[in-house]
Amino acid sequence: MARISVFGIGYVGVVSAACLARDGHQVIAVDVDPGKIKAINDGLSPIVENGLDALIAEVVAAGRLTATNDVQHAIDNTEASFICVGTPSAPDGSVGLTYVEGVCRNIGTALSRKAAFHSVVIRSTIVPGSCEGTCIPSLESASGKKAGRDFGVGYYPEFLRESTAIEDYYDPGLIVFGAMDQATGQFLTALNEGLNCKIHVVDLRTAEMVKYTSNTWRAVKVTFANEIGNIAKSCGLDGQTVMEILCSDDKVAMSKYFMRPGFAFGGSCLPKDVRALRQLAASKGTPAHLLNAVVEANEAQIQRAEAMVEASGASKVGFVGISFKPGTDDLRESPLAELAARLIAKGVEVGIYDPYVYEAYASNNSTAGRGNDVIPDLKDRMVENLDHLIGSAGAILVGNFYKDTVSTLAKAAETTPVLDLTRMKRDLVSGGQYQGICW
Repeated sequence: MARISVFGIGYVGVVSAACLARDGHQVIAVDVDPGKIKAINDGLSPIVENGLDALIAEVVAAGRLTATNDVQHAIDNTEASFICVGTPSAPDGSVGLTYVEGVCRNIGTALSRKAAFHSVVIRSTIVPGSCEGTCIPSLESASGKKAGRDFGVGYYPEFLRESTAIEDYYDPGLIVFGAMDQATGQFLTALNEGLNCKIHVVDLRTAEMVKYTSNTWRAVKVTFANEIGNIAKSCGLDGQTVMEILCSDDKVAMSKYFMRPGFAFGGSCLPKDVRALRQLAASKGTPAHLLNAVVEANEAQIQRAEAMVEASGASKVGFVGISFKPGTDDLRESPLAELAARLIAKGVEVGIYDPYVYEAYASNNSTAGRGNDVIPDLKDRMVENLDHLIGSAGAILVGNFYKDTVSTLAKAAETTPVLDLTRMKRDLVSGGQYQGICW
């Protein structure tokens, strides 16, 4: 069992400390508030949370949880510290790191007097780059030691919900952490490996970003549900019934397919249906803030891709894919077609490789080019051979994923600008001749 100090006897800190102690670890809770310290040492919970009173009473009585304001005592008598202090908004809305920075300095000062290796794990919610830009410099400055060598550093966000925190602790939906050093990574893995949840080990900044993404995604879902509810009510409908039915669909509505960063959405359904719902809301006098933002953000993603092409300086661009999604020849409201049209209007020469659209033209289908109302001379721009497209283009824009093109396109990226809107290979990131739109 481990010896762990938890800094901050707030909501996250006290739940974490109590659950760690229940698991058999020796835990020291640290805070500046004498009332919280006394409550813990008396076997009482300093906050109201379902099941926490009994749990704290149990682990304090067993001698596995104590509280103190003595930082040096806590550091000297533990092998790892969790920082769980609050990060309230600064006046400008940015993350407030005053408390986190202060605790890091205090821990760093104590570490300067400790010879043994010690891991410092931040659990507070902090934006990407905070560990590297604030926490680590504060720890190093106060300790006179080097992070990752003389002491460990990790970022281990929590996903506890108030009123169900203990249940969430033992049945997590997500476990993610980053560690600078092997010892801290192994320590955090050991803490979690008995739980029925996949453990994601990433870098510090990715772990920081996952926490903010999770919280913001929940906020977006609440806002979306409220907006649908408002529109439904304006039509005399029950918005909760609508959302309950929607959430029962885990094949499409709740699918991970739509959660991959990439290019804009298009097709015969999504653009027109978002517009129609916005218009319905407007006709009912119901604001549709989120739906308006969806349309604006989708347009901005097309503009982002357009800027990528302009930055390449290419006067001739080869498109891999032009339909609104791979596996179809349907161009109805295809964002790739819109992008191509904008470039053509600016004098850029555009060639297109799309096996499904090409096949429709080659077979003289009466519906060949269906849905296209923006690209002039589409048939004449189609190229049958991918190598020919690459050889004649100043830049390649990968709009749709076709598995059999990946190796050829990856090799082309060694010498030719490749602008990827779909991520043809998961391990590719922007650099050199290769640029991904969101990675």
